[in-house]
Amino acid sequence: MKVSIIGGGGRVGSNAAYALQCGNIVRQITLVDANHELAQGEALDLLHGASIAGDQIITAGDIKAAADADIVCITAGSRRKPDESRLDLINRNVSLFKDILNNLAAAGLKRSAIIFVVSNPVDILTRLAVVHLNWPANQVIGLGTVLDTARFRSLIADAKKLPPSQVKALILGEHGDTMVPIWSSATVAGVPLSSFVTPHEQNELFKRTQGSGAEVIKRKGGAGYAVGLSIAEVIHAIALDQRKILPVSSQMDGQYGLKKVCLSIPTVVGRGGVIQAHEVELWPKEKAGLVASGKALEETWNKLK
Repeated sequence: MKVSIIGGGGRVGSNAAYALQCGNIVRQITLVDANHELAQGEALDLLHGASIAGDQIITAGDIKAAADADIVCITAGSRRKPDESRLDLINRNVSLFKDILNNLAAAGLKRSAIIFVVSNPVDILTRLAVVHLNWPANQVIGLGTVLDTARFRSLIADAKKLPPSQVKALILGEHGDTMVPIWSSATVAGVPLSSFVTPHEQNELFKRTQGSGAEVIKRKGGAGYAVGLSIAEVIHAIALDQRKILPVSSQMDGQYGLKKVCLSIPTVVGRGGVIQAHEVELWPKEKAGLVASGKALEETWNKLK
């Protein structure tokens, strides 16, 4: 499997490439960036560790190098400022994203390729990729709330001194201001998390999760490691056809009464991309939050058009 990372010279793209290298599952990693020399430097640095990490082919190239990719991971875009929402990025990132899509189409991207959107606002850009490229909706995936879910689980574990890998809790909806914490199904080692986390603590942990992106940007300029691991988790699910259930962003087809809008619900991810997006039972307030998240994204999409 070949993965091309558009924006591979940046913090998110290069961290994703490193996570993929450490995972040693995909065969080829190609970094594409407007700053070609930076992409070459990152690829060379990764290549220097190839004898330790694995035997992958690691290169840098222009957009044409993505034409034969099995997965095109798009991380390019302007960074979010600490005091702005992800949706505020839309005015600055949509034009750039369309240029990338046009260049991919001109390069002759193969029709079986999975388009994996990481750039923000990810839910809007995921939908834009489906519409602008006229690509099969199941072959367009956004990172969605995979990173938010990872942060949520890790922060819960840290606060309650629990093993992070045993904490299972979801963030659904928009990757942004209207994200929804799902406490109804949250567990640790199969035990309901309500046994460990009080309602007050639940609110505080969700607030911390919701503001985590801005906190990292403020402290170090941008997220890298956790988002790189989150990207690798999705790509590995595709590469290995794991049929793994992940909260990726994909186009809704009637789930929770939502159509066309892209957001995150529990989704089976495999070699074909989105295998099935599940409408799972939620508490009434969680379902209402998810529907409100969809409506907010639809309103933004209509402004975009």
